[in-house]
Amino acid sequence: MKNIVLIGSTGSIGTQTLDIVRAHRDELTITALAAGRNVEKMEEQIREFSPLMACLYDESAAADLKERVRDLPVRIVCGMDGLLEEAELAESDLFLNAVVGMIGIRPTLAAIHAGKTIALANKETLVTAGHLIIPAVKEAGVQLLPVDSEHSAIFQCMNGEPKRRVKKILLTCSGGTFRGKKREELVNMTAKDALKNPNWSMGNKVTIDSASLVNKGLEVMEATWLFGVPASRIEVLVQPQSICHSAVEYVDGSIIAHLASPDMHQPIQYALFWPDRRELDIPELDLLSVGDVHFEKPDTDTFRGLPLAYRASEAGGSMPTVFNAANEEAVSLFMKDRIHFLDIYDLIEAAMDEHSVVPNPSLEEVLAVGEEARQSVRRYAEKISS
Repeated sequence: MKNIVLIGSTGSIGTQTLDIVRAHRDELTITALAAGRNVEKMEEQIREFSPLMACLYDESAAADLKERVRDLPVRIVCGMDGLLEEAELAESDLFLNAVVGMIGIRPTLAAIHAGKTIALANKETLVTAGHLIIPAVKEAGVQLLPVDSEHSAIFQCMNGEPKRRVKKILLTCSGGTFRGKKREELVNMTAKDALKNPNWSMGNKVTIDSASLVNKGLEVMEATWLFGVPASRIEVLVQPQSICHSAVEYVDGSIIAHLASPDMHQPIQYALFWPDRRELDIPELDLLSVGDVHFEKPDTDTFRGLPLAYRASEAGGSMPTVFNAANEEAVSLFMKDRIHFLDIYDLIEAAMDEHSVVPNPSLEEVLAVGEEARQSVRRYAEKISS
């Protein structure tokens, strides 16, 4: 039996993870759940999966939840302290981080130090603190398994191959909601427009990041840490059908690609059962029906999040944290209709221009730099709106 701590349980990745657990109750069990403030959904999950602990980050929501489940033998905790306690839970084997944002860094480090297998769907953890996470993983001797579809695909394409034989990583994306549009067409796009992703069902923040290609920039930086390949050897390709989830080119000219239907259950299940594969009830990919698999170059003049991400990766140190945190704040403002879609890029760039790189930031410095970047975005946003 594999015992799982799942943080971000009420989000898209979290609920799909629970689908996998539900289908394999004889092999998988949930020992702890965590989310932000969704009391109703968390109560449903507690009653179905009977965890030992449950955490809601919001204190008042956690108090409400505690009252609702007082008839059950589950301990309710809250805040960062609650997340850290769950990460170190002695009864667990695997820690799946499915939260969005830098909030995932400290619990992931805690789980690593506690010797847990890490399944990571929270890209911000590696983008901003990869220089802390990867050495900790090596020192603890634990396994780090990617859950994002693209990174899972790369992981599977590299299975058994030495990293020194990798020439290039080909990181694919659908192109997002606005693929093919030019800057003048994006001026008046709203959050509602951006949330209409053609292929994937994701959370709001990730869907908007996909539309801006910032998500792909974050994934480039995440891949540098996961696979030890510099950003200069990671090429982003638009694959509109979302059936080639990424590929790896080797020094002998071979390209090994991962193809599957666009369904997040596949990479989640692969991480939960690695190194084994299990049957999975998702739409079968019929290559004869597909016919052609189409690739395009990303439009980096319009979707400037991608070149800004490469710039952040090249600068290194604390700059990826600035890129990530500035984007988080800008997307939050965009979702509140306080800025326009294209302003996201300007705000990220302004925060990066303002920042002096800290070469090897501590965790405390990473968190402080993140807050400074958010404040910078808020200041520039006020200038834009005034």
